[in-house]
Amino acid sequence: MASSMGWRRKAKGLGLAVALSAFCVAAGFAHAAPASMVVGGSTSQPIGHYDFCKIHVAECSIRSPNSVPEHLTSKLLHEISAVNLSVNTRVKPMSDLDNYGKDEWWAYPDNGFGDCEDYALEKRRELNGMGIAIANLLMTVVRKPDGEGHAVLTVRTDKGDFILDNLVDKVRLWNQTPYRYLKRQASDNTGHWVSILGGDEQLVSSVK
Repeated sequence: MASSMGWRRKAKGLGLAVALSAFCVAAGFAHAAPASMVVGGSTSQPIGHYDFCKIHVAECSIRSPNSVPEHLTSKLLHEISAVNLSVNTRVKPMSDLDNYGKDEWWAYPDNGFGDCEDYALEKRRELNGMGIAIANLLMTVVRKPDGEGHAVLTVRTDKGDFILDNLVDKVRLWNQTPYRYLKRQASDNTGHWVSILGGDEQLVSSVK
């Protein structure tokens, strides 16, 4: 009798565990996002990057067919963190309309002002100048929790994809940010963009 009751309790507990597991799967909590993004096929190039490439042709025609992620060391993490903080401190926020008289104009913030993609471009330029492969410095478009488009820089490493963001001074893994990831530059071709699986491939009309 006692063993029968014990079996029933175990079965009941197992049923509860299975039910909770099913709930977590349905809610999307069963597995944390991997440290590295999973990318899909080619997708549309942001209009701002398209115009940027017409001016900076050489920067948008770099091929890296056999690229591998950057090897992450404590020194590298310190370097990318320092660049993120430095650019966030030096560049002052200003909309493209106020800065250039037009919407969605991607440019280096050489005048000391810029919006999100300008910060990301400058970080990309400085980190590349420090020796990080251009294939591992990828302009990335996301959607913020409020639905607004936003641009950040992704640094590909063998320990995951790290995000440099003008809204946050701390460098974080992409799966530790609150964003929905839409698309990023292809690691093998700086002029091409790829979708990020699990994101929303609808075109973001503007990024700020």
